[in-house]
Amino acid sequence: MREDMKNDAAEMLEASGLVDVKTFDNVYGYNHMLVERDINVNSTCEHHFLPIVGHAHVAYIPNGRVVGLSKLNRIVDHYARRPQVQERLTRQVLQSLQELLGTEDVAVVIDAKHLCVSSRGIQDESSSTVTASYGGLFDNDVDTRNEFLTHVGV
Repeated sequence: MREDMKNDAAEMLEASGLVDVKTFDNVYGYNHMLVERDINVNSTCEHHFLPIVGHAHVAYIPNGRVVGLSKLNRIVDHYARRPQVQERLTRQVLQSLQELLGTEDVAVVIDAKHLCVSSRGIQDESSSTVTASYGGLFDNDVDTRNEFLTHVGV
């Protein structure tokens, strides 16, 4: 398959089927970090077709809009449902939330075990992979990032 066709197919998979996520005006004026942690991640390695199992931790700082908490879990689940690499999954969740909420201030950390590592080759059953993606204040302000990491225990 040509590279441009692969990219087009990947982009369609990214956006297709995303649950209808409604946002709401931030009528309470909440302007601090909101963290949803330990969101189940169940995916499949796109290289070996073996499970990836772990947890995602997601945070954002509202900028006029908020989202129902369960929708954070649904967004993670949506992108995890297709064969994945963890690095892309982390970025997809971040970018989706940034667009949905109209803020750059989003952070995503995923800690997961890859059965392709534990059941093939090296057969290391104790390691896990951590990926992180930060936007806005989480990227530019070390205190904000550290507060998030403290909340999620990383």
